[in-house]
Amino acid sequence: MSTIAVTDHPRGGIHLASNPDTVLWGWLPNRDTKPVADLNDGGVVTIDTVSHEGILEDQGRDPVSWFGRFGVAPEDVLADARDVAASDIPHDFDDGPHVVTGPIRVAGAEPGDILRVDVLELDIRVPYGVITNRHGLGCLAGEFPEAGIRVPGASHARPDLYGSVSHFTTVDEIGGRLIGVLPFGRNGRSARFPLAPFLGVMGVAPDTSQAVPSVPPGPHGGNIDVNLLNTGSTLYLPVQVDGAGFFVGDPHYAQGDGEVALTALEAPLSSTLRLSVLKGPEARSLVGAIDRPMVETDTHWVPIGLDVDLNEAMRKATRAAIRFLEETQGMARSEALAYLSAAADFEISQVVDAVKGVHCCIRKADFGAF
Repeated sequence: MSTIAVTDHPRGGIHLASNPDTVLWGWLPNRDTKPVADLNDGGVVTIDTVSHEGILEDQGRDPVSWFGRFGVAPEDVLADARDVAASDIPHDFDDGPHVVTGPIRVAGAEPGDILRVDVLELDIRVPYGVITNRHGLGCLAGEFPEAGIRVPGASHARPDLYGSVSHFTTVDEIGGRLIGVLPFGRNGRSARFPLAPFLGVMGVAPDTSQAVPSVPPGPHGGNIDVNLLNTGSTLYLPVQVDGAGFFVGDPHYAQGDGEVALTALEAPLSSTLRLSVLKGPEARSLVGAIDRPMVETDTHWVPIGLDVDLNEAMRKATRAAIRFLEETQGMARSEALAYLSAAADFEISQVVDAVKGVHCCIRKADFGAF
């Protein structure tokens, strides 16, 4: 454990830096991964996350040079991004892109418990981000990118051989709101869209000694890419190993449902989270007996379905929603299905991570919950 990575945070809790001592690159923690920090039940941690965009092999693994093409001064490239890119952390372009910080050991967490993750604050760290489409990936793999092909044996010494297409996007404050500005065309025009920051990767260590790739989500959470996980939301995760082994990564400034290009607006966040352990009746009263991640916002309960087949992901989300309404609201299963058909919205989380995601939005107000 790095002695300089974990410090007291000025606003309370601990501060965890993302550096070569505290991150994995393209992989998730498993039951054997040594914790990089310890947190009490109900404790608060602020994690400075690192985006993979600008540091990957198809971008030269040199963020100062890559972002410099777009006018970003060297001092405006985060030191932790430079350090990770220049490190000898095991990583290959095909391993997976995500820089994953953790694991954090949460006192008292045991298999069968639920880890409650309250998202208290999400702050952007730089006024820019990147949206990328890569060969063989994304919703329209084989159609996009339209120019070039990936050459076998490409390396960070020749990033052009990957044929990836990245769009540099700036952040402006307009009318008191943070806005993403994506230039297009040749006439100086730009598309402007509101930011809605969230962490695409949050999860707990799976109970395995095998290597766990960062791309596919699963019962452990991981790369679920649910864009409702903004400030004020809560993620529930079924604990699989002692201490939970919580981790985060894949910070986004904005993402549309589907994430069709492959990435969203990828950029680093400082994330402040509260981690609490729910046991037995306390867990069931809030979320029922869940065996996969579940999201809660101020206005909605959000069960999730995950599968390599999008149709099956939809079915799993429906079954999870029925089970939630049956266990927490006392609805008969046929009543729950009828309600979902009439009143709930099923949204596609993402279709680009091999394991696809669908999440169901159930309005709390429909059940007198505010």
